[in-house]
Amino acid sequence: MLRFTAVAFLTLAAAAHADAPTPAENARINYLLGVVASLHDAQFIRHGVAYDSSAAVNHLRAKLRAAGARVKTAEFIRYCASQSSVSGRPYEIRFPDGRVVPSADFLRQKLSEFDREQNRSD
Repeated sequence: MLRFTAVAFLTLAAAAHADAPTPAENARINYLLGVVASLHDAQFIRHGVAYDSSAAVNHLRAKLRAAGARVKTAEFIRYCASQSSVSGRPYEIRFPDGRVVPSADFLRQKLSEFDREQNRSD
């Protein structure tokens, strides 16, 4: 019985782990969260309200937690970081020079840069 319980537990643990992002995808996701957190002089526009980088990264982390196993790649940009799931309005980033860009475009660009850098170092 103990052996059956151990095998069942390991099987469930493996199944749960299979739903988790791979280490490479975790690195990509964490990189993007780090980019948002590092933009101290930018404003993150959500529902027409400006938030600082700390509030923006906390919001993205909350959306990632809520998405759970549905998010397995850094393409969470499309699901969590591009628009409000409530209003459908796109998220934007206002930089100190006044330039405003859709957050999805900015994060895709940063992800592309990260991927190019990773490919160079392999």
